[in-house]
Amino acid sequence: MNVIKNFKSRQDYVDYRNQMLDEATQLLDDGKMDEYKAKLEDVETLDNEYTQYTEAKANVESMKGAVKVPNVLSNASHAGAKDGIVASVGDIVKEDPTNSIEYRSAFMNYVLHGEKMAANFTNSDEVTTTSDTGAVIPNTILNKIVEKMEKTGDILNKVTRTFYKGGATVPTSAAKPVATWTTERGKTDKQKKTLGSITFSYFKLKCVVAVSIAVDTVTLDVFERTLTSNIAEAMVKALEKAIIAGEGASANQPEGILSDAVEVVEGQKVEIAKGKDITFKNLCDAEGKLPAAYESAEWYMTKSTYFNQIAAMTDTSGQPIARVNAGVSGKPEYRILGRPVNFVSSEYMSDFSSTVSADTVVAFMFRMEDYILNTNLNVTVKRYEDHETDDQVTKAIMMADGKVVDNNSLVEVIQKNL
Repeated sequence: MNVIKNFKSRQDYVDYRNQMLDEATQLLDDGKMDEYKAKLEDVETLDNEYTQYTEAKANVESMKGAVKVPNVLSNASHAGAKDGIVASVGDIVKEDPTNSIEYRSAFMNYVLHGEKMAANFTNSDEVTTTSDTGAVIPNTILNKIVEKMEKTGDILNKVTRTFYKGGATVPTSAAKPVATWTTERGKTDKQKKTLGSITFSYFKLKCVVAVSIAVDTVTLDVFERTLTSNIAEAMVKALEKAIIAGEGASANQPEGILSDAVEVVEGQKVEIAKGKDITFKNLCDAEGKLPAAYESAEWYMTKSTYFNQIAAMTDTSGQPIARVNAGVSGKPEYRILGRPVNFVSSEYMSDFSSTVSADTVVAFMFRMEDYILNTNLNVTVKRYEDHETDDQVTKAIMMADGKVVDNNSLVEVIQKNL
């Protein structure tokens, strides 16, 4: 905590944290695993202490001028006045400054009317590094966005989420040591642990928010619900599409599972001849190609592919291959040979078709935790005028990158063109 008190801004904390991560990377490269792990624990401790410190500081700042203790104390005739004081102070301590009605109203006026944010709503500790940032979305709205993204995105909530800085290199293991039997005093060859790495960049994800209601009469509640809905829907769609079919750095977006950059392990493809349908044997072949260590992998395909190709399929004994059960929530749960099936939008991947113009992946098995989506956790907005149409445009921005870190759970079903 003594180190944190010396930070004059959030950037000082970020710089110090990055320095510690650089030291951890060096220790890892030097093969000093114990010191590497200890350094990572130091980073976690720093993060926790900084979070506690900044929250406490914000709580104190939010209390300044917000409570007039003499007036509250003088209200002795109010029933439960003592309890009321404690509850009021407690509520204020937990309140985030950006969640105040004043800030949220100012933010709405900024988005709808372009009114400049007041100086007291500017956080001097935050260092902004992109010209696209106009105002920080209040946490009240941001929390709603994150909540809706998790509930709506059937794919987004399965991948591994990380928050590395842009340009960070994450170590990966390319080989595992092998144990060998020997005599009581026999020797075995020393094995070198081979480490690879994956580097994350930051790609900018933007979505334009169109507020189509009358801006002169819009209420704060309606504005926040509308903005939340628009941003959540657009960003979920873009992120999930990138996770499945992102083209990578060449298109300034994350690398998708089905992108050319992801190399399928040899022998883990099931090919369907041109003009043929998916058969029971094809599904059994796919199951057989999935390594036993990755049994938690699940199926991904479009709803059209599932119901047109698999739902009515039976085995040689006439038993259905696909099962549809009512889950705990009452929502149908789909399975193939006992393995869960997830439906993917036809905008992300192709439906099965007997005629395709090129070899096309129509279904795949994958363990989504083997895909890492790296984000900076911030969603900011900027308002501007389209001079050609005179429209008032609001765009939301977040930074993200994603990659497959382990391709061993990927099994593809491919419709051949030839």
